[in-house]
This record gives sequence, structure tokens and C-alpha cells, in this order.
Amino acid sequence: MDEVTFPVPGWAWAAVTVVIAVMLAVDVFSHRDNHVIELREALVWSGIWIGAGVLFGVLIWVWGGGEPAVAYFSGYLLEKALSVDNVFVFALLFGYFRVPPGYQHKVLFWGVIGALAFRLIFIFAGAELLERLAWAGIVLGGFLIWTGYRLAVRGEPDVDPEHNVVVRLFRRVVPTDPGYHGDRFTVRLGGRRKATLLLVALVAIEATDVVFAIDSVAAILAITTHTFLVWTANAFAVLGLRSLYFCLAGLLRHFGYLRYGLALLLAFAGVKLILAETPVGKLPLWLTLAVVVVTLSVSVGWSVLSARRERVRAGKGHPPSGGHP
Repeated sequence: MDEVTFPVPGWAWAAVTVVIAVMLAVDVFSHRDNHVIELREALVWSGIWIGAGVLFGVLIWVWGGGEPAVAYFSGYLLEKALSVDNVFVFALLFGYFRVPPGYQHKVLFWGVIGALAFRLIFIFAGAELLERLAWAGIVLGGFLIWTGYRLAVRGEPDVDPEHNVVVRLFRRVVPTDPGYHGDRFTVRLGGRRKATLLLVALVAIEATDVVFAIDSVAAILAITTHTFLVWTANAFAVLGLRSLYFCLAGLLRHFGYLRYGLALLLAFAGVKLILAETPVGKLPLWLTLAVVVVTLSVSVGWSVLSARRERVRAGKGHPPSGGHP
């Protein structure tokens, strides 16, 4: 497979790790009092995280040129878009467990830590497979096409933890108290340490995110197998997942057509992986970035226009009182 030429020294990996750790520490310190995240605060933090991701992309451009920067931004946009689907499922899980709003940030914080760990493992494993096994690209491409198809035709996802093997196994192995004890993940009751319902909710989030991690990493590996670019694109997109949740959790139903755009992008990534193993070769990065931007723009715009038409139609069916049009 043709690949982006962008040598990365060890100090760059260390520097990015330190930056991510510092940003996470600032975030958790700012929310140590478990206050309810309001929309304004969530928007400010979303702006900070998006600004950090864009700034890093600019640094990549200055450092390595246009090709690695385009690969990074393509991966970043794709992961950011897929995060919206994550947010919808997380909202359903929080509703199922009735997680108090003040504790949701803590669950999402540790969920992001797990998400970063899963993605780092999958990135190196996936890149190694694509490097060593020619047929791995075809298998991974087929998996992405199938994932895109499932996303396009599915209804509301099933988030019942009783259908989640990991959550069921956790409850069977770990003594669990069926209630909340403040923001604690474990509590000592009757001389015995037990997991609280907050920890069960976190396990459900982590178990669900493993599936998301496989999808998103596979999709970005279709853009580039450069582990540094894939990792940083994933990391900076995932770091803003918590603030994105508090921005979008109540608005997601207004983006009804976004999942079709995401399904198309997953299928496109699958086709791209398969073509890379044929005489056609790897599609140019500029084409990938163009497909990502256009698809997201059309699906979001379509969703907004459709929601507006529904509001107008509902308004005509129920005329407002007071004689106003």
C-alpha cells in the first residue's frame, strides 16, 4: 500500500502524550465538583477541544507538509462524525441507568480514558495486519461495508445491558449494589466491597465503545496506516467527546439523516481499503477529504432542512392562538 511519508521521532510521541495528559488533567480538575454541565459550558469546552485538534493539524501541515495534514484532517473529521453516533448511544445508556446529570461527566471522563486505550491497541494491531497480510485490507474493507449497511438500515440501537455480554459477566463476577452512592464507583457495605450502579454504567459505556473503536480505527486506517497520524486524529477527536455529548444529547433527533452520511463514509472507507489491494491502488488523500466533507455537509444540511419542514408542517396543523401567523 502507498503510504504517507512522514517520519516521526520518539520525542514527538512523548510530547503528544504529555499534551493529552495535561489537557485531561485540566478538564477533570475543572469538573471536580460534579456540577451539572450546562450548554454554554459544554460549547466553550467543545470549542477548546476542536481548537486543539485544528491547531495540531496546522502544526502537522507546517512540520510535514500538505499530504500528512490532509490525512490527519480526513481522519479527524471522520472520527468526529462517528462520535456523534457514540453520543446518541451514550445518551440512551445514561437514560437506561438513570445516571444523575452531575455524575455523567465522571463516567464519560473514564470512558474516554478507556476509549483512548482501546484505540491505541487497535491502531497498532490494525496497521500491523495491513502491513503484513495483503488480504487483511479486503477483509477489513468488507467489514466496514457491512458496518455501513447495518448503520443505514438499523432502527434505534438496543442498549439493554442485559443483552451485553460484558455487563452480564461483570455483574455475575463482581458483587454489585443496585444503587448510587454519590460519585463513587465502589462502596463498602456490610464489610464487603461492592460496585455501584455508576461503575456498571461505566462498564456498559466501555463495552459499547469497543465496537465503536473497531469501526472508527478501521475507517481511519483506510485513509492512512501511519500510526502517529491515525492515533492523533483519533485522540483529539475523542478528547472532545464529553463536551460534545453535553452539546448534542438533547439535539440528536434533529440530525436524523446524519447516520446515512456516516454509513456512506464507512462503506466508502471499506471500498477504499479493498481498492488499495487491487491494481487501482490507494485513492488520493484529497479525494478522501472531499468525500468526507461533502458527505457530512449534505447529511447535516438535509437533517436541518427536514427538521425545519417538520416544524412548519406541525405549525400548520396546530395554528397558534392569538391570531398570529
